Amino acid sequence: MTIASSVLRGFAALPIVASLVLVTSASAATSSTKKAAVQSVDQHSAELIGLSDQIWAFAETALKEHRSAAALADYAEKQGFKVERGVGDMPTAFIASFGSGRPIIGVMGEYDALPGISQKAVAEKTPLQEGAGGHGCGHNMFGAASLGAAVAIKEQIAAGKLKGTIRFYGTPAEENIGGKTYMARDGFFNDLDVVLAWHPGDKTQADTTSSQAMVDLAIEFRGKAAHAAGDPWNGRSAVDALELFTHGVNLMREHIKPTSRMHYTIVAGGDVPNVVPEYGKVWIWLRDWQRVEVEGLLGRVRRLAEGAATMTETTSTVTVQGGSWEILNNLTGAKLLNANLQWLGTPMYSADEQEFAKKIQRATSVPDVGMDTKIHPLENQEQEGGSTDVGDVSWIVPTLHFTVATSPSKAPWHAWPVVATGGMSIGHKGMVLASKTLAATMVDLYEQPATLKAVRAEFEQKRGGVVFDAYIPDGPPPVPKE
Repeated sequence: MTIASSVLRGFAALPIVASLVLVTSASAATSSTKKAAVQSVDQHSAELIGLSDQIWAFAETALKEHRSAAALADYAEKQGFKVERGVGDMPTAFIASFGSGRPIIGVMGEYDALPGISQKAVAEKTPLQEGAGGHGCGHNMFGAASLGAAVAIKEQIAAGKLKGTIRFYGTPAEENIGGKTYMARDGFFNDLDVVLAWHPGDKTQADTTSSQAMVDLAIEFRGKAAHAAGDPWNGRSAVDALELFTHGVNLMREHIKPTSRMHYTIVAGGDVPNVVPEYGKVWIWLRDWQRVEVEGLLGRVRRLAEGAATMTETTSTVTVQGGSWEILNNLTGAKLLNANLQWLGTPMYSADEQEFAKKIQRATSVPDVGMDTKIHPLENQEQEGGSTDVGDVSWIVPTLHFTVATSPSKAPWHAWPVVATGGMSIGHKGMVLASKTLAATMVDLYEQPATLKAVRAEFEQKRGGVVFDAYIPDGPPPVPKE
């Protein structure tokens, strides 16, 4: 891949670091250790920006993030972490640990890109490499910021200011497959006291809304081939069954709850018109804010497939390929995150950065208001569609999650605008704020046993007797052959 000149800054991004002026909001009582952890992020910020820019340029998709994972894991080793690579039978998954004893606090980082949305770090749609991947969800910043926070905590443990263990989880393939789901199934989060994560967004807030539970299905139909003109009566069309199935899905939309979503694509639908097709395949995702509703949708979709096969004298197979649970929110943890966001404040953007954001907004037909510079309250947060394998982890260990603005307000996600801002100073500033927020909040959890106990008590009360059971087939992850 050709690397844009803006990315070649790498570790020489000091002028950008110098511009990371924060506008402080509410004050908060702060320990010297918390201040030291935040200062550590500042001291390492040029390196973190360099890591983020490297991963932005690599733009590697699910379970192919070899260079991205290596960059993060190598950096962790250089900082004194013990690194275990290839965990969960995934070559691009790793865990970096430092310290001993309890509490054991984890922080998660992602680094996979999306296919087909390559983009330069400019404010108009301009591919870096036509057809290549791009970080349209900001995961290049996610992994770097989280590792930076882990390094800040490691330094406080090494200095004797904190006691316990810090663990960074390098989690691949969030956009497709769900690396955390496999790691969760295999028990890698079981001994944690608490885990933290963040995500790039177009606003800054400690999250109190959940994600959508989701199940990923392959629906296959098998019939009998025949000459479409010579003897079609001898054939049984798998595509007839496929069409009946998708028609049934679309009729079913009237009779599901407004919170539910069903979306599909036809993967295989015949090869040539003069052969009665013997194979057809649909790839479909079912979502809702409540997992129990997803289970209901799954049962109904299974019956649709059976009915379509019966009507066409074909056979159907429904395969659960993956999925994720909704995030089990923790209000106690959200309040702690919010306090640290308020203490740190949001980035100050230059006139050029705001104009960059507004140019993207005009190009994508959304209001040209620039970057959102507020810290949004915990109350009345808008539910936004989407699923994440963070949800799976949240039913095993208390999970504290927040969002930081790294992209212009209302600009489309999983698209070129997010790639653009993720490779320049707007994204860098949000990433550094996220790293500081993670570090500050983890210091609170190490220093305040009562707060950690309250976080866990809320988790236990909300989880009740539910036992996590992953939406993935038995066996290893579907690692692509190189």
